Amino acid sequence: MQKKVILIVEDDQDILHLLTLYLQNDFTVIEAVGGNQALLNVKQKVPDLILLDIVLPDLDGFEVCKKIREMNVASPIIFLSSKREHEDKINGLMIGADDYITKPFDPEEVVARVKANLRRMEMNHPQKPLKKSVFQFGDLKVNIETYTVTMKGEQVDLYAKEMQLLIYLMKHPKHVFSAEQLYNHVWGYDSFGDIKTVKVHISNLRRKIETDTAKPKYIHTVRGLGYQFKYC
Repeated sequence: MQKKVILIVEDDQDILHLLTLYLQNDFTVIEAVGGNQALLNVKQKVPDLILLDIVLPDLDGFEVCKKIREMNVASPIIFLSSKREHEDKINGLMIGADDYITKPFDPEEVVARVKANLRRMEMNHPQKPLKKSVFQFGDLKVNIETYTVTMKGEQVDLYAKEMQLLIYLMKHPKHVFSAEQLYNHVWGYDSFGDIKTVKVHISNLRRKIETDTAKPKYIHTVRGLGYQFKYC
Protein backbone atom coordinates (compact mmCIF):
# COMPACT_ATOMS: atom_id res chain seq x y z
CA MET A 1 0.00 0.00 0.00
CA GLN A 2 1.30 3.43 -0.93
CA LYS A 3 2.24 5.58 2.04
CA LYS A 4 0.31 8.78 2.68
CA VAL A 5 2.25 12.00 2.15
CA ILE A 6 2.84 14.40 5.03
CA LEU A 7 4.12 17.94 4.38
CA ILE A 8 6.01 19.48 7.32
CA VAL A 9 6.38 23.26 7.16
CA GLU A 10 8.88 24.33 9.83
CA ASP A 11 11.89 26.67 9.73
CA ASP A 12 13.52 25.25 12.87
CA GLN A 13 15.82 22.57 11.48
CA ASP A 14 15.98 20.63 14.76
CA ILE A 15 12.19 20.36 14.99
CA LEU A 16 11.92 19.61 11.27
CA HIS A 17 14.39 16.72 11.50
CA LEU A 18 12.80 15.39 14.70
CA LEU A 19 9.31 15.28 13.18
CA THR A 20 10.65 13.69 10.00
CA LEU A 21 12.42 11.02 12.05
CA TYR A 22 9.20 10.10 13.88
CA LEU A 23 6.93 10.20 10.83
CA GLN A 24 9.03 8.66 8.07
CA ASN A 25 8.43 5.05 9.14
CA ASP A 26 4.69 5.33 8.49
CA PHE A 27 4.51 8.13 5.93
CA THR A 28 6.28 9.74 3.01
CA VAL A 29 7.54 13.07 4.37
CA ILE A 30 8.05 16.29 2.39
CA GLU A 31 9.85 19.18 4.10
CA ALA A 32 9.46 22.93 3.61
CA VAL A 33 11.19 25.67 5.59
CA GLY A 34 8.98 28.55 4.49
CA GLY A 35 5.46 29.42 3.43
CA ASN A 36 6.18 29.99 -0.26
CA GLN A 37 8.01 26.68 -0.53
CA ALA A 38 5.08 24.99 1.19
CA LEU A 39 2.57 26.42 -1.31
CA LEU A 40 4.76 25.25 -4.19
CA ASN A 41 4.88 21.75 -2.70
CA VAL A 42 1.08 21.70 -2.33
CA LYS A 43 0.65 22.71 -5.99
CA GLN A 44 3.09 20.06 -7.20
CA LYS A 45 1.70 17.19 -5.13
CA VAL A 46 -1.25 17.65 -2.80
CA PRO A 47 -0.18 16.07 0.51
CA ASP A 48 -2.56 13.95 2.56
CA LEU A 49 -1.89 16.10 5.66
CA ILE A 50 0.06 19.27 6.46
CA LEU A 51 1.93 20.10 9.67
CA LEU A 52 2.24 23.88 9.60
CA ASP A 53 4.27 26.17 11.85
CA ILE A 54 2.80 29.64 12.37
CA VAL A 55 5.99 31.70 12.61
CA LEU A 56 7.80 31.35 9.27
CA PRO A 57 10.47 33.53 7.60
CA ASP A 58 8.26 34.67 4.71
CA LEU A 59 4.49 34.07 4.88
CA ASP A 60 3.12 33.28 8.32
CA GLY A 61 1.26 30.02 8.86
CA PHE A 62 -2.15 31.68 9.01
CA GLU A 63 -1.64 33.18 5.54
CA VAL A 64 -0.34 29.86 4.19
CA CYS A 65 -3.40 28.08 5.57
CA LYS A 66 -5.75 30.60 3.92
CA LYS A 67 -4.01 30.22 0.56
CA ILE A 68 -4.13 26.43 0.76
CA ARG A 69 -7.86 26.50 1.42
CA GLU A 70 -8.33 29.00 -1.44
CA MET A 71 -6.73 26.31 -3.64
CA ASN A 72 -9.64 24.03 -2.61
CA VAL A 73 -7.23 21.61 -0.93
CA ALA A 74 -9.15 19.76 1.78
CA SER A 75 -6.19 17.93 3.34
CA PRO A 76 -6.11 18.24 7.15
CA ILE A 77 -3.89 21.03 8.46
CA ILE A 78 -2.39 20.83 11.95
CA PHE A 79 -0.80 24.01 13.28
CA LEU A 80 2.41 23.73 15.28
CA SER A 81 3.12 26.82 17.34
CA SER A 82 4.64 28.25 20.49
CA LYS A 83 1.67 30.65 20.59
CA ARG A 84 -0.57 29.52 23.44
CA GLU A 85 -3.15 32.31 23.40
CA HIS A 86 -6.72 31.05 23.10
CA GLU A 87 -7.44 33.57 20.34
CA ASP A 88 -4.59 32.24 18.18
CA LYS A 89 -5.90 28.70 18.47
CA ILE A 90 -9.47 29.70 17.66
CA ASN A 91 -8.27 31.84 14.73
CA GLY A 92 -6.29 28.91 13.37
CA LEU A 93 -9.30 26.63 13.48
CA MET A 94 -11.59 29.23 11.98
CA ILE A 95 -9.45 29.89 8.89
CA GLY A 96 -9.47 26.23 7.96
CA ALA A 97 -7.07 24.31 10.22
CA ASP A 98 -8.16 20.99 11.73
CA ASP A 99 -6.01 20.82 14.84
CA TYR A 100 -3.52 22.87 16.87
CA ILE A 101 -0.50 21.61 18.82
CA THR A 102 1.56 23.91 21.02
CA LYS A 103 5.34 23.75 21.44
CA PRO A 104 7.11 22.12 23.11
CA PHE A 105 5.36 18.90 22.18
CA ASP A 106 5.85 15.16 22.45
CA PRO A 107 6.67 13.86 18.93
CA GLU A 108 4.66 10.71 19.63
CA GLU A 109 1.61 12.88 20.32
CA VAL A 110 2.13 14.60 16.97
CA VAL A 111 2.20 11.20 15.24
CA ALA A 112 -1.00 10.20 17.07
CA ARG A 113 -2.74 13.45 16.06
CA VAL A 114 -1.64 12.96 12.45
CA LYS A 115 -3.11 9.45 12.36
CA ALA A 116 -6.33 10.57 14.10
CA ASN A 117 -6.89 13.42 11.61
CA LEU A 118 -6.24 11.12 8.66
CA ARG A 119 -8.76 8.60 10.01
CA ARG A 120 -11.42 11.29 10.33
CA MET A 121 -10.64 12.56 6.84
CA GLU A 122 -11.10 9.06 5.40
CA MET A 123 -14.40 8.62 7.22
CA ASN A 124 -15.76 11.90 5.88
CA HIS A 125 -14.20 11.70 2.42
CA PRO A 126 -13.81 8.02 1.48
CA GLN A 127 -11.69 7.01 -1.51
CA LYS A 128 -14.39 4.73 -2.90
CA PRO A 129 -17.69 6.30 -3.97
CA LEU A 130 -20.52 5.65 -1.55
CA LYS A 131 -23.79 4.14 -2.71
CA LYS A 132 -25.17 7.65 -2.52
CA SER A 133 -22.57 10.26 -3.38
CA VAL A 134 -24.85 13.23 -4.16
CA PHE A 135 -27.29 14.82 -1.73
CA GLN A 136 -29.71 17.48 -2.92
CA PHE A 137 -32.25 19.44 -0.94
CA GLY A 138 -33.88 22.30 -2.81
CA ASP A 139 -31.19 24.48 -4.37
CA LEU A 140 -28.44 22.95 -2.21
CA LYS A 141 -26.42 20.12 -3.78
CA VAL A 142 -23.50 18.33 -2.13
CA ASN A 143 -21.30 15.77 -3.88
CA ILE A 144 -19.36 13.83 -1.26
CA GLU A 145 -17.30 12.05 -3.91
CA THR A 146 -15.88 15.25 -5.40
CA TYR A 147 -16.22 17.20 -2.13
CA THR A 148 -18.11 20.05 -3.81
CA VAL A 149 -21.12 22.15 -2.80
CA THR A 150 -23.32 24.18 -5.10
CA MET A 151 -26.22 26.53 -4.41
CA LYS A 152 -28.48 27.29 -7.37
CA GLY A 153 -25.75 25.85 -9.60
CA GLU A 154 -23.05 28.16 -8.22
CA GLN A 155 -20.13 26.63 -6.33
CA VAL A 156 -19.94 27.39 -2.61
CA ASP A 157 -16.47 27.39 -1.05
CA LEU A 158 -16.37 25.70 2.34
CA TYR A 159 -13.48 25.03 4.69
CA ALA A 160 -12.78 21.36 5.45
CA LYS A 161 -14.54 21.35 8.82
CA GLU A 162 -17.55 23.22 7.42
CA MET A 163 -17.80 20.60 4.69
CA GLN A 164 -17.49 17.70 7.13
CA LEU A 165 -20.10 19.24 9.41
CA LEU A 166 -22.55 19.81 6.55
CA ILE A 167 -22.08 16.27 5.18
CA TYR A 168 -22.65 14.73 8.59
CA LEU A 169 -25.86 16.69 9.11
CA MET A 170 -27.10 15.93 5.58
CA LYS A 171 -26.50 12.21 6.06
CA HIS A 172 -28.83 12.31 9.08
CA PRO A 173 -31.73 14.56 8.04
CA LYS A 174 -34.17 15.56 10.79
CA HIS A 175 -31.92 14.01 13.44
CA VAL A 176 -31.19 16.45 16.28
CA PHE A 177 -27.55 16.56 17.40
CA SER A 178 -26.21 18.42 20.40
CA ALA A 179 -23.22 20.71 19.85
CA GLU A 180 -21.11 18.26 21.86
CA GLN A 181 -22.11 15.33 19.62
CA LEU A 182 -21.23 17.30 16.49
CA TYR A 183 -17.92 18.43 17.96
CA ASN A 184 -16.94 14.89 18.96
CA HIS A 185 -17.77 13.49 15.53
CA VAL A 186 -16.27 16.21 13.31
CA TRP A 187 -13.34 17.43 15.42
CA GLY A 188 -12.79 14.32 17.51
CA TYR A 189 -12.45 13.65 21.21
CA ASP A 190 -8.69 14.24 21.13
CA SER A 191 -8.74 17.62 19.36
CA PHE A 192 -8.15 21.03 20.87
CA GLY A 193 -11.13 23.30 21.24
CA ASP A 194 -14.60 23.40 22.75
CA ILE A 195 -18.18 23.15 21.59
CA LYS A 196 -18.32 26.92 20.95
CA THR A 197 -16.46 26.07 17.75
CA VAL A 198 -19.57 24.22 16.52
CA LYS A 199 -21.76 27.29 17.01
CA VAL A 200 -19.34 29.44 15.01
CA HIS A 201 -19.11 26.90 12.17
CA ILE A 202 -22.91 26.54 12.06
CA SER A 203 -23.14 30.33 11.78
CA ASN A 204 -20.58 30.36 8.94
CA LEU A 205 -22.39 27.55 7.11
CA ARG A 206 -25.70 29.39 7.32
CA ARG A 207 -24.08 32.54 5.97
CA LYS A 208 -22.85 30.57 2.94
CA ILE A 209 -25.86 28.37 2.11
CA GLU A 210 -28.92 30.12 3.54
CA THR A 211 -30.76 32.89 1.71
CA ASP A 212 -31.99 34.29 5.03
CA THR A 213 -29.89 33.29 8.05
CA ALA A 214 -32.65 34.48 10.38
CA LYS A 215 -35.06 31.99 8.77
CA PRO A 216 -32.87 29.06 7.70
CA LYS A 217 -34.19 26.48 5.23
CA TYR A 218 -31.53 23.85 5.88
CA ILE A 219 -29.74 23.99 9.24
CA HIS A 220 -32.17 24.56 12.09
CA THR A 221 -31.63 25.25 15.78
CA VAL A 222 -33.72 23.12 18.11
CA ARG A 223 -33.87 25.24 21.22
CA GLY A 224 -32.28 23.57 24.23
CA LEU A 225 -31.25 20.48 22.24
CA GLY A 226 -28.96 21.33 19.35
CA TYR A 227 -29.11 21.36 15.55
CA GLN A 228 -30.76 19.43 12.76
CA PHE A 229 -30.68 19.40 8.97
CA LYS A 230 -34.18 19.67 7.57
CA TYR A 231 -35.21 21.22 4.26
CA CYS A 232 -38.34 23.33 4.49
